[in-house]
Amino acid sequence: MIAWKQLQKSFGYATNGLSTVFRSEQSFRLQSIVALCVVVLAMYFRIPHLEFIILLLLIAAVLILELVNSIFERMLDAFKPRLHPIVKEAKDMMAAAVLLMSLFAFVIGILIFLPYVRLLFL
Repeated sequence: MIAWKQLQKSFGYATNGLSTVFRSEQSFRLQSIVALCVVVLAMYFRIPHLEFIILLLLIAAVLILELVNSIFERMLDAFKPRLHPIVKEAKDMMAAAVLLMSLFAFVIGILIFLPYVRLLFL
């Protein structure tokens, strides 16, 4: 049986988390704006379903990884608030993971959109 009140609380907690990351993390806001632009462009160009799904998966991967990065940074700050060299390295590595995912998503996005953009100039 589903405990509806607990489910409602869980959604409330998740909504609070999204609100917190959106308010406090500039990178998450920027990536959300880019994601919205990608979705609008995909609808404008009438991207086939499979390519649209790929774009949505890439958007989800980047946003979720950014969210995990924010969690990681806060946890490290809670345990070791002063910038210890190992804490700095861990934060830098997590940021690198977000950067790599974003770069791969960008390249794949270019490969998907390039044929449609070319048609505009022919």
